[in-house]
This record gives sequence, structure tokens and C-alpha cells, in this order.
Amino acid sequence: MAFKQSVLVLTTFPAEGDAEKLATTLVEERLAACVNILPPMKSIYRWQGKIERANERQLFIKTSLGRMRALEKRLKELHPYEVPEFLALMVDKTAKDYLSWLVDATRP
Repeated sequence: MAFKQSVLVLTTFPAEGDAEKLATTLVEERLAACVNILPPMKSIYRWQGKIERANERQLFIKTSLGRMRALEKRLKELHPYEVPEFLALMVDKTAKDYLSWLVDATRP
């Protein structure tokens, strides 16, 4: 039952990049059941000792616990950043019918 847990993965993507292409690939490869792409935002962060600013989009990637490692590996392969954000948030409660859909949508 442990693999039948939903996980929300957050990553950022360059605002001018093709976030939709990345999202489509993750869904086509059954690594994600759904990816939400938020509007452009300004990110301020420290990188290699300097404060940086970038226009980015936040992606919410919905997957199952059983697919999370494969998702992380593939995201690193496809992502343009040297160190892409990969924050996995374990979901405490998921509606039974939604969880069934999510697990089915990410079944290899």
C-alpha cells in the first residue's frame, strides 16, 4: 500500500522555456498523472555565492510514491538547470477515487 500514496513534486522552470513540453513528456511517460504550470513569477535565490533573479514558472507534478524515483531521474535528464528544484511533498490524505486514478495514470 506504501506505493499507493500520492506525492506532489515541485519544480521551477525558466519562464521562457517550454514547460508544456516537459509536462507533456512526464505525463506521456507515465511519470506524472498531471502537471500544473503556473504563470510566470520572479524568483530570487543564491547560486554559486551570488544573489540571482530569474523569471520562472512553478510546476506542480502529481505522481505516486512508486514512480517518484523514476520521475526525479527523468526530470534531471530533461531539465535545463544544472540543479533543478525537486521538492517532494508526501500527501497525508487523498480521496480514494482520485488516488486510484493517479496510481493508474502512473502505472508503468
